[in-house]
Amino acid sequence: MSSPNLHPMLNVAIKAARAAGAIINRAALDVESVRVSQKQVNDFVTEVDHASEEAIIDTLLTAYPGHGIWGEETGRTRGAKDSDHVWIIDPLDGTTNFIHGFPVYCVSIALTVKGKVEQAVVYDPTRNDLFTATKGRGAFLNERRIRVSKRTQLSQSLISTGFPFRKGDNFQAYLAMMGEVMQRTAGLRRPGAAALDLAYVAAGFTDGFFETGLSPWDVAAGSLLVTEAGGLVGNFTGEPEFMEHKECLAGNPRIYGQLVPILHKYSKFAGAGEKAQARQNAEKLTLSGNSSEAGDERDQGNFE
Repeated sequence: MSSPNLHPMLNVAIKAARAAGAIINRAALDVESVRVSQKQVNDFVTEVDHASEEAIIDTLLTAYPGHGIWGEETGRTRGAKDSDHVWIIDPLDGTTNFIHGFPVYCVSIALTVKGKVEQAVVYDPTRNDLFTATKGRGAFLNERRIRVSKRTQLSQSLISTGFPFRKGDNFQAYLAMMGEVMQRTAGLRRPGAAALDLAYVAAGFTDGFFETGLSPWDVAAGSLLVTEAGGLVGNFTGEPEFMEHKECLAGNPRIYGQLVPILHKYSKFAGAGEKAQARQNAEKLTLSGNSSEAGDERDQGNFE
């Protein structure tokens, strides 16, 4: 059902997300029969991704035939090509979780107007959790207002991330990043669906999030949820440009501010000296891992 209190375009996005969620939930009843293919190493797509995206696109274009579409699976092949209104869609964020029956995945839909995200829906069909936001109107979970957490100390914070999984990803640099964050926080989590990770930051379930290699459809909706809930989103240097930079950092303002000094040297936008320090950290980790000796306890402590 639509709500008269919500923006009309958000109501349509909710309808689209629920339609996709119904497809996902039906398929989840017999996930072993779902056809799976591989876009690249460890990057999977299923018939459910495609069916969900079609349902979303059909719903959106029926209501707004003049709008553009940017989907994870269909790209920009559907909708108007020159519209100021573009829907950015991830029909099933967390596909690898889904095909294993691990119940952490979601539908992500965002509307950009002249390049700025103005409407957002992240829908978790396994829990029937609906996260929504309209620019300037706040963020909500199941129609209840949400805010980022109030924690001020990184040492007391729960941080989420995503692991690299593609060929060519810099695994050692990511392990070094994780090591630095692990020893400074109460815990590090890897749920496996970036859009839901950002929604959880917005709801205060986690205090921060960082990941590299993300695409616009992974972060568009979640980023508006975070900012409308009082949080900050940017790249690892703390700059607000992140949507197509393939690195994303989010958190409540205090925790975000404490993560930037840790992660900025790992940013592709960092200075030469900072990048050199990041390489040294990664090389130090590699040497520690290859050593047959006990090694420096400080290094080992990063990964206990």
